[in-house]
Amino acid sequence: MKKLFAVMLIPFFLTSLSAVSTEKSVDLTNVEKYQLTAGIATTAAYYDSLPSNPILIQATDVFKDSNLTTVSGSLAANQHLDVIDLFVNDNSEPVFKLSNGSYIKASHQLIYDDVVLSQESDNEKYWLKEDFKVYQAPYVVGTHEVQTDLTAYSAVTVTQKATTYHGTYYKVDGKGWISEDYLSTSDNRMEKVQQVLNQKYNKGNYSIYVKQLSTQETADINSDTTMYAASVAKLATLYYVEEKIQDGSVKMDDKLRYTADVNNFSKAYNPSGSGKISKTADNKDYSVEDLLKAVCQHSDNVATNILGYYIAKQYGEHFTSDISAITNTAFDMKSREMSSKTAAGLMEAIYQQNGDIISYLSSTDFDTARISKDINVQVAHKIGDAYDYRHDVAIVYANEPFILSIFTDNASYDDISNIANDVYNILK
Repeated sequence: MKKLFAVMLIPFFLTSLSAVSTEKSVDLTNVEKYQLTAGIATTAAYYDSLPSNPILIQATDVFKDSNLTTVSGSLAANQHLDVIDLFVNDNSEPVFKLSNGSYIKASHQLIYDDVVLSQESDNEKYWLKEDFKVYQAPYVVGTHEVQTDLTAYSAVTVTQKATTYHGTYYKVDGKGWISEDYLSTSDNRMEKVQQVLNQKYNKGNYSIYVKQLSTQETADINSDTTMYAASVAKLATLYYVEEKIQDGSVKMDDKLRYTADVNNFSKAYNPSGSGKISKTADNKDYSVEDLLKAVCQHSDNVATNILGYYIAKQYGEHFTSDISAITNTAFDMKSREMSSKTAAGLMEAIYQQNGDIISYLSSTDFDTARISKDINVQVAHKIGDAYDYRHDVAIVYANEPFILSIFTDNASYDDISNIANDVYNILK
C-alpha cells in the first residue's frame, strides 16, 4: 500500500500547484477547447481566417443558430457567400456567420476561396478561337467580362499567365484576360477561311484551293474538280524553264528562233490567242528572258510555244514526268485539264524556285482584275481564260504568304475578286 501511495504522489510533485488547485474550476473558451482537442486533420479541414472570395462547392443548408441545429434555408452550388465572421461554436466546430444572419460550417469541403492561385510573366503569341471571352482579371466568380475590338482567328501576344480554380488565363495588355481554352498555339486562320468558303462559295462552278505556305494548312471547295485550265497551264512551262535555268543547262540570254515549227507541234497553243509577239513566224531570235517575261506579263501564246518547242522538247516525256511528279497527277499539256489544287501545286513549286519568274508574274497586263484587283500587297499570278472558263492562280505576299487558286466556270472577274478579298482579309 505504501508503495502504491508513493507512486500516486509522483504527478503531484511534477505538476505546478496552480494546475491542481481545487479552489475553482478553469473556464475555457470555445476557441481554446477547439485548440486543445482538434488534431492536425481537423484543423486542416476548417478555415482559420475569413476567405477573400468564398464560393460554395455543393448545395448545402444554412442554419439559424451558430450550433447548426435549426435549418433556415439552403444555398445552391457555386454561390458566392457574404461572410462577415468566423468563430467556434459550442460543439467545437468553426462556423461562418453570413451577412443575412445565418450560419454555415466553415469547412474546406463545402467552401473554396476562389482567388488567383498563381501568376507569372509570359511572352507568347497565340491565335484567338471562336466564342472567346475577355475578362477584366483572371477569372474567378464575380469577375466581369469586358468588351474589346479583338476578333476570332487573329493573333495576340500575351504578357502574363495566371491560374485559378477555373483554369489558366493569359493577359493581353490593354485588352484583358482570356482562357487558354480559347487560345491556339498554332495559326488557326485557315479554319476561318474554310468557314467562309463553305458559307459563300460552295458552288459546283467553283474550284478553289488555298494553302498557307508557312503552316502548310489548306482550305478548299471542289479543289479536285478539273476544268480546262487555258493559260494557267503555262505555269508548267514556266516552272520547267526555270528548272533548266537553275541547273545551268539554259541561260537567260540564250536565243531561240521563232520559226513556223514552234506553232505547229501537237501541244502548242493557238498563236492567234493572247500575246504581243507576231502571230506568224518572223524568224527572229528571242532571248529566254524576254520570252519568260512575255508569258508572265502578257500570257503570250507564241512565247509559250517557243519555250515549249525548244526547252521543253515539245512537252516530251521528261517534261511530262517532271510536272506529273510535282503535281501528283497524270499531267497532260495537250488537254490542259487541271484542277485548282494542281495549279496551286505548280505555283507553289515556282515559289520554292524563287526565280525571276515571280517578279514577272507580279507585274502583268491583268493586275487590275481578278485576284490582284483590290489587294494592296505583291501578288504574283497567272490568269487563264477560254470559253466560259475564267481562272486565276496567285502567290499572295501577305505577312505569311499563301497560294490562292480559283477556277471558275461561267463566273465573272468580279466573282474571282470577291473570293480573293474574303480570303485575303482573313490571312493578311
